Amino acid sequence: MTVTPFTKTDLFDGKVILVTGGTGSFGQKFIRHILTHFKPKKVIVFSRDELKQFEMAQGFPNEPRIRYFIGDVRDYERLKRAFDGVDIVVHAAALKQVPAAEYNPIECIKTNVYGAENIINASIDCGVKKVIALSTDKAVNPINLYGATKLCSDKLFVAANNYTGAQKTIFSVVRYGNVIGSRGSVIPFFMEQKKTGVIPITDERMTRFWITLEQGVDFVVKCLGRMRGGEVFISKIPSMKITDLARAIAPECQINMIGIRPGEKLHEIMVPADESRNTLEFSDFFVIKPSAPWGGIDYDAPYDGEKGKTVPQDFYYASDNNTDWIDIDGLKKVAKAA
Repeated sequence: MTVTPFTKTDLFDGKVILVTGGTGSFGQKFIRHILTHFKPKKVIVFSRDELKQFEMAQGFPNEPRIRYFIGDVRDYERLKRAFDGVDIVVHAAALKQVPAAEYNPIECIKTNVYGAENIINASIDCGVKKVIALSTDKAVNPINLYGATKLCSDKLFVAANNYTGAQKTIFSVVRYGNVIGSRGSVIPFFMEQKKTGVIPITDERMTRFWITLEQGVDFVVKCLGRMRGGEVFISKIPSMKITDLARAIAPECQINMIGIRPGEKLHEIMVPADESRNTLEFSDFFVIKPSAPWGGIDYDAPYDGEKGKTVPQDFYYASDNNTDWIDIDGLKKVAKAA
């Protein structure tokens, strides 16, 4: 996916924008992008860790437009206080580590599901205009708890458009694959394992979607401009083979097959076949329309001047049936940049 300039300045200029999980990899990159390319009135970082906020502030010296709020998405009252006067919310906070979610399921549910409910209620109660929630390919046909909670979260945000009443708040979801170089990415792990001379691979058939942090931020920014409320936006991004990534990072190392881990898939899906009847395809993204539309919204009208095409029945978009792939040479560049 090519990053092209986004010029709809009236979307952000003079606005108050809040990012939950704002100290994370995505949050910091998104906030820097907004402050660099637009003229927001204020950007609020909402997160739990005061140390991460302190460290983040060192990277934004003398920036008067940033505010730092300590808080947890589990705490509705704190969210309501933070959302006062906010125009746009980008919800990036989540418990994301699959093994940790399996071991601490209730904690994952409290943050990813109840936290989504709190975001929705606080946004409506405070008159926020736009809310976009970050999802994951693991939310499609989930086999682990993290994916299941994100599927539930996605459903909550789509259905939230039914509950706005007289308020004008609209909610949509953005879904993309693994982010290159983000915390938890496999690249730093492979770099460390390279020192041992052995790279462990769970299954030689495994494929994954990949997107850079910059592309992820760009896609979210564009979807904030496109959204009408109720859509799930899916970015068209390349796939890669895990074995190719290992060979790109450590060609001299032995590859050791260790078997697939609990909660892990061979391939990732971003548009399931069951949603094909509600899916529109565009040049660089898909839109899954809500199965029960409301409010007279015309989802078939063009987005950014482009009219979507209905996908074939039983179409699905997965990392193994993708037409766009990163080869070993491309992965070498990706790993170096990460």
